[in-house]
Amino acid sequence: MTLPQQPRPGRRSRRAALAAAGAAVALALGACSSGADAEPADADPDATGADHGAITVQLSWIKNAEFAGEFFADSKGYFADAGFSSVTLNAGPGATESIVLSGGADFGLSNAISVGQVVAEEDAPLKIVGTTFQKNPFTILSLKDGADIATADDLKGKKIGVQAGPNEALFDALLVINEIDPAEVTKVPVEYDPSPLVNGEVDGFLAYVTNEAITVESEGNPVTNLLFADNGLPFVAESVVTTEEMIANEPQKVKAFLAAEIRGWKDAVADPEEGARLAVEEYGADQELDMEKEVQQATIQIDLIVTDETKENGLFTISDDLIEQNLRTLAAAGIDLEADDLFDLSLLTELLEEQPDLAK
Repeated sequence: MTLPQQPRPGRRSRRAALAAAGAAVALALGACSSGADAEPADADPDATGADHGAITVQLSWIKNAEFAGEFFADSKGYFADAGFSSVTLNAGPGATESIVLSGGADFGLSNAISVGQVVAEEDAPLKIVGTTFQKNPFTILSLKDGADIATADDLKGKKIGVQAGPNEALFDALLVINEIDPAEVTKVPVEYDPSPLVNGEVDGFLAYVTNEAITVESEGNPVTNLLFADNGLPFVAESVVTTEEMIANEPQKVKAFLAAEIRGWKDAVADPEEGARLAVEEYGADQELDMEKEVQQATIQIDLIVTDETKENGLFTISDDLIEQNLRTLAAAGIDLEADDLFDLSLLTELLEEQPDLAK
């Protein structure tokens, strides 16, 4: 596990300014932290006497089984046990990094590419402090009876649906790392609905193997997945991101949040069916989710969460080797960062030393 180093010279002043600005804006955005998931702010603190108050968590997507661990942590009282009077889970999609920076959320869930891009381009004072997904779920989805894109070379001559923003940077990196001339591939702007793939408007579609891939296949379309993680672009996803100010000034709150998260995700890994039920019947009840699809998602994502490294070190940990893989992926995407620019695992390290049962 990698411990944080001191930031490189020249970055701190800009980060401090942004942190101060974010703290000021947070006062204006206080109303954002209210929501259907919230409990009364005067709930009892945990048995240890900790009282971390109310917090808001910005999710990266709609409330589906992708966040089963958060649903377990909330419904089983793990957040309350950790000393939080209430926890609001804000549904995405949204600009997670900007929301956390502005104070609209205390913690957010994102991925190393999205966070890295904001840190590199804006010198944003953000850090990844742990991660749910060791292996990212990004894929180029294609129809088995269509383009059947099974290798990176199969991308040549194809029309690929790519969403704007970090996803486009990620796709460009996939081409770079596999030495594919961008002129050999046609990028087609799309949203997140995979209909253009099913309708034949594109040959491939940038998707999640845990989401759109399941949806398309459930509609009777056998699919092929070209996983980014298996084709030169390994990086962490559904990572917990917060500000440097939070890490420096409220370390116990960060550790308490990580403890509740780990407990929730241990339950989610052990019982994907219940995680799916929480999504369909409770937290995502307004989304009209399909139970069968959510069970599939909750089950498939276990392989992204539980690896040989997490079996040895515990959930949410990120090994030195995986960090280096992330940095190489970032470099392929044109993002030049050092490990300490993006990751701070010091509080997670302390937490697991203080509560070793969390790592089991």
